[in-house]
Amino acid sequence: MCGILGIINRKTETNEGYACLNRMTHRGPDAGLIWQEEGVTLGHRRLAILDLSEAGIQPMHDEQGRYVIVFNGEIYNFIELKDELIRKGYTFRSDSDTEVLLYAYAEWGHECLTRLNGMWSFAIWDREKRELFMSRDRFGVKPLYYTWLDNARTQLAFASEMKALTPLMKAVRPNRKLLSDPTLMTRYESSEECVIEEIYRFPAASYGFFRASGEGGDLKIKRFYETLENLHSVPEAYEEQVEQFRELFLDACAIRMRSDVTLGTALSGGLDSSATICAMAYLASKNSTVRMGSDWQHAYVAAFPGTVMDEREYAQCVTDYLGINSTQVVIDPAEGVKKLEDYLYLFEDVYLTSPIPMMELYGALRKDGTIVTLDGHGADELFGGYTFDFINALKDAGRDREDRRMILDAYIESFPKDGSNTALRKTDYASIERLYKKRELKEKLRNLFKAREEMPAGFEELDTLNRILYKSTHKNILPTLLRNYDRYSMANSVEIRMPFMDHRIVEYAFSIGWKSKLHGGYSKSIIRDAMAPIMPEKVVRRRTKIGFNTPIVEWMKGPMREFFTDTVQSTDFANCSLINPAEVRKRVMQVINDDNATLAGGEQAWSMLYPYLWERSFLKKCI
Repeated sequence: MCGILGIINRKTETNEGYACLNRMTHRGPDAGLIWQEEGVTLGHRRLAILDLSEAGIQPMHDEQGRYVIVFNGEIYNFIELKDELIRKGYTFRSDSDTEVLLYAYAEWGHECLTRLNGMWSFAIWDREKRELFMSRDRFGVKPLYYTWLDNARTQLAFASEMKALTPLMKAVRPNRKLLSDPTLMTRYESSEECVIEEIYRFPAASYGFFRASGEGGDLKIKRFYETLENLHSVPEAYEEQVEQFRELFLDACAIRMRSDVTLGTALSGGLDSSATICAMAYLASKNSTVRMGSDWQHAYVAAFPGTVMDEREYAQCVTDYLGINSTQVVIDPAEGVKKLEDYLYLFEDVYLTSPIPMMELYGALRKDGTIVTLDGHGADELFGGYTFDFINALKDAGRDREDRRMILDAYIESFPKDGSNTALRKTDYASIERLYKKRELKEKLRNLFKAREEMPAGFEELDTLNRILYKSTHKNILPTLLRNYDRYSMANSVEIRMPFMDHRIVEYAFSIGWKSKLHGGYSKSIIRDAMAPIMPEKVVRRRTKIGFNTPIVEWMKGPMREFFTDTVQSTDFANCSLINPAEVRKRVMQVINDDNATLAGGEQAWSMLYPYLWERSFLKKCI
């Protein structure tokens, strides 16, 4: 896990290359090197995780010196690939996955990508052809940005973060279209557009070639993977599906436990992170994979005392069940706000909630010596964890009363019983049905005036719930969350590995129907039933969902009140052209002064304010 940089077809002074590269020191504090030859600069910041020796340092050459690689990510099946390459006659100088990836490309070219199980963004310079190869993993877990440095598009620069590219650009301008519309905050990550004009996002599941000797703009990008082209036949019996899923998930966790540094888990007490750490404990007891890290017993729990976001009770239940200790990280907004400007600079983008809790949590991991964490991200989008998604399965149920009751049970029980979210929690089936039909009609009317998204072949063959989950996974929610957690963790020099994002798990999620995701009136039922034998019952059968979020309303009214009021009264705020200062000020003060302010209202106020905070914390430092 690292930060990479490349500048092609441009004479670049070494100190200029380091100035760009070292803007990503947080991504790789263990080493930072530049390699150059005529018109080519490649740079790498290293976070050492596999083969901690100097043999794993990048930029890395093959034995013949033809190829040079810079790589950010992990190839989890590198041991199996290495064995295959050795049989083909390759020899290895290191015990790193980087060298395996380098020789995999030397052997199979771009077709090596379909053999990889991992997360990646990497570039390989072919010195013989003077050609650059770039790729990004199937779901865009790892970031990759690029920009053109001349009008003819003959000079290309790429990096893991935008801030590493801005020193090379003639002008750094905000993308006002994205920044001025809060509704786009969870929608642009799957596009090529970025919050900085003329910086582009290299697409997920793709590779590209750039010939240094070619004509301007000669970056040819092709897609190598589509989830819906890789679906599988699954057993009809739900019980057999559960068995298959358990086997897949345990293996996804096992290969992600390959590490030469300390492992841990960001444990919320929810189903997904609990399933992950329970799988780790089970695998460790079986010692079931080669090179499995033995130092994994580190659970970190974000604590929000006195708020509905606090889930320590359930996290404690998990660690007690496993017989391990947990580290509670009490999130103090009064302290976090002092570092907010730095956090927003590191984060780069805009989002609906404050980054303070997540930055503080992963900062605590790093401070405690935990370098890699296996987390549960992705399960909600793949298996129907959000009420606003799975209620749409009512369309799939049709008039079947039993199926409709199953869905409505899952919906009702997902809301807390402590009186919070009373506006959402309708306790009788008929009222929920009426509410859903009204919302469905509004959605149909809205879609009449909205451009239809282009979807891949096979999309219309999915059931209603899976069509919605496909969009959540590939188009809006999950791409944004993957970006966010890359930033939260890498800002603190921590690597997140996500077993649910194993491509085999994703393919399985869209190979099963909606009933396997809401079986028995439980959301994400197949995960619950698969992991029930190795998890505490209290967590397996917990239906309420809170999620790792910011208690923004409580903070705005309490410990961050002064920060918000001072901000919206400042001269800089009044002069910010990215927002409507009067409207934003009104919305912020409404939340602060309204005793009945909701989380949705607080997030809306934050998202309206965010472009100003972004301009102050990020843009002005990059100009």
